[in-house]
Amino acid sequence: MKKSLSVGFIAVFAAFHAALYFFSPPFLWRNWAIYLEPLEGIILGPEAGFYAALIGSIVGRTIKPTDPALFIFGVVAEPLGVLVCAFLAKGRWRSALPIYGVMLAAYFAHPLGRWLPLWTIIDTLVALVLIYPASKVGKWLFKGDLKRVSLALPLISFIGIATDALVRVFLLVPAGLYMLLGVSSPEGVYTIFVTGALDSYIEDGLVVLVSFLVGIPILLALRRIPGRKYPVS
Repeated sequence: MKKSLSVGFIAVFAAFHAALYFFSPPFLWRNWAIYLEPLEGIILGPEAGFYAALIGSIVGRTIKPTDPALFIFGVVAEPLGVLVCAFLAKGRWRSALPIYGVMLAAYFAHPLGRWLPLWTIIDTLVALVLIYPASKVGKWLFKGDLKRVSLALPLISFIGIATDALVRVFLLVPAGLYMLLGVSSPEGVYTIFVTGALDSYIEDGLVVLVSFLVGIPILLALRRIPGRKYPVS
């Protein structure tokens, strides 16, 4: 029964994730699926949340094909953003921290990572510092009062969207996907990076805002369903 329920949740969220992929603000570079990532992780948990985001991101990009490099960015970054939110909701900071450690270490070990301006990844560095405290308030999401939920959800949402951005940074620079985008010079990488960073900070704020305005009522409503425990996995 539990397995069937988990599969059902994965299917529903994967479909929703894929549908949101088709919507992208004209002035930003990521699609609307990023607004779903925190709730995917918090409600579904690490395993179910990861698979829902992975399936949804693949299905969306299969229906609406995109550049191979952009395909890789999405199907890797979105599931990992969901996974980190799920870890924090369950208080598992030790599982979330290595994801950040490996990618940041690889970024700063790369010559371009040491050359590109530091301000472009400040949100990911702030999120790194917040991982431990966020894991301690994750239990409030389904047990705390409105005030505590209002603190925990935006905090975890911020770390989740920062993780999404960090994965894309890792893929672009240390993994060298900038070459698949047809960029051959450091100056070209600089232009893409700075422009993307400006958009990323706007998206950080939007994800936190959506989580506060939409996510909190959803979590509070789920708590009223008798006999149901979250995260699903």
